[in-house]
This record gives sequence, structure tokens and C-alpha cells, in this order.
Amino acid sequence: MKVILIEDIEKLGKANEVVEVKDGFARNYLIPQRKAIPVTPQNLLRLEEQNKRRQREQEKAKQEAIELARSLDGLSVNVSVRVHDEDKLYGSVTAEEISEALKQEGFDIDKKCIILEEPIKRLGVFDCVVRLHPEVEAKIRVWVVKE
Repeated sequence: MKVILIEDIEKLGKANEVVEVKDGFARNYLIPQRKAIPVTPQNLLRLEEQNKRRQREQEKAKQEAIELARSLDGLSVNVSVRVHDEDKLYGSVTAEEISEALKQEGFDIDKKCIILEEPIKRLGVFDCVVRLHPEVEAKIRVWVVKE
């Protein structure tokens, strides 16, 4: 029996895929648990509509990320840190601190989007990558200065 998966099922398939399963598995488990629906012309049409809508939403999100990347590219932010005797940092500059500095500049960027190649453990100027979308990245410059 062919069914359309509603959610990801390990070793079977991902959501919105059409898969072939045994009749009993579909009738006794997948359909009653609302993990799949039978393949009918009406359900296939609804699946196509959902895929088109999802495609449009993903394209819109990508365009918004491109616009944000244009405004972020080349931006410089200052991060003030405490240092001890020989200008060594007490810890390291984290993505969360960079995110806070970006918020002060007017950009609401999640700390998970900020990619640090290596921990920042000294004063200076560092380049950082901000991944706004799987296909869109922006480079920013982080100035680590004494408090």
C-alpha cells in the first residue's frame, strides 16, 4: 500500500514523502497513529499544494536573509571585555556576546547563527561569519577591546 508520511519516521522516510509499505503496517499502525495518510488523488493534490507553499516560504526566507546579509556585510562591532595584567582575557569572547553587540547595533541575530572558527581569547580585530540561512552568510568584524 502506498501512503504519504505526515512526519519523519526513522528507516522509512521523511515527512511528505510517498512510500510503499505493507498493508497491515499502514492499516494497523501508520494511519491510526496519524503518521501517514493513504495515497488518493485528493491527498496527492493536497501534498502538491503544501510543497508549493513550503517552497514559496523558503524562497521568501532566503530573500529576507539576503537582504539582511547585505546590511550586515562588513559591519564592525565592539565587544568590551575584562582583562588582567598582560592584556589577557579572563575567559573568551562567545557568540552570545557578539550577538548582544549586534543587538546594540539594531540587528537581532541568534547566537547559534554566529560561527567562530576558533575561540577569541585575546584583544584585537577578528572576522566572524554569520550564517543567516543555509545558503546565505555574511562576514562581520569584531573588535575586542578593554573594558
